[in-house]
Amino acid sequence: MSRLRAEGLTLAYEQRVVAEGLGVEIPDGSFTVIVGPNACGKSTLLRSLARLLKPKAGTVFLDDAPIASLHGKEVARRLGLLPQSPITPDGITVADLVARGRYPYQGLLRQWSRADERAVNEAMDAVGVADLAGRVVDELSGGQRQRVWLALVLAQQTPIMLLDEPTTFLDIAHQIEVLDLCSRLHEEGRTLVAVLHDLNHACRYATHLVAMRGGEIIDQGRPEEVVTADLVERVFGLPCQVIDDPECGTPLIVPVDRRRADRPRGAVPASATLTVKGA
Repeated sequence: MSRLRAEGLTLAYEQRVVAEGLGVEIPDGSFTVIVGPNACGKSTLLRSLARLLKPKAGTVFLDDAPIASLHGKEVARRLGLLPQSPITPDGITVADLVARGRYPYQGLLRQWSRADERAVNEAMDAVGVADLAGRVVDELSGGQRQRVWLALVLAQQTPIMLLDEPTTFLDIAHQIEVLDLCSRLHEEGRTLVAVLHDLNHACRYATHLVAMRGGEIIDQGRPEEVVTADLVERVFGLPCQVIDDPECGTPLIVPVDRRRADRPRGAVPASATLTVKGA
């Protein structure tokens, strides 16, 4: 059994049911990425795994115990969550925000310690924000802020990390920066579960892929095993070719050029017309 799994989940927001009979098992030591079209239930599933959303039916298990039966701080010592678009408190510095990751270890009989200080410093070093410790978080770039939030989750020192769209609103360079960091954390032994929108990024970084549509899991497994043109069209409604990524050999999705498909055979697009100098 994996440390984190769900059985028979019915997930809903008030009366709107998002998924029924949903089951998933997160392989230990994997970098699992959940993909699918908008409003298919990806983030809802992640929220239920993090105990932020109580299922209408079914059970999420953490270390073979129903997660709902565990104390909040106990869950937070085993499982860290980076929510989608986290809200930064006004005027808080990088070091103070990252220090909040040590909350699960505080109590009446245990206050701030050298171990906490060491965990915060190591987390900031790991994500490359140690030199920003005294800066106000709101003054940082989007990529820097996302690394700071990752440092907060890392400071929790949990074996499992859940990341809800960690690259949202970031440019391509910062997206790769954050995903490279996540990959390094995975290589160091953590189990990561992330929701991503970019299927090519998911194929490159994931060791285990979960493809969802309409509140159902359509397929799951290693990206090389499950990502085909048929799957992409079934899940996303996108005609495409799937080729090997020339950089790392993982599946690379190339959408069909609809303009070319609609063009009369033999026609040359205006953009391809050459102007001969001096003619």
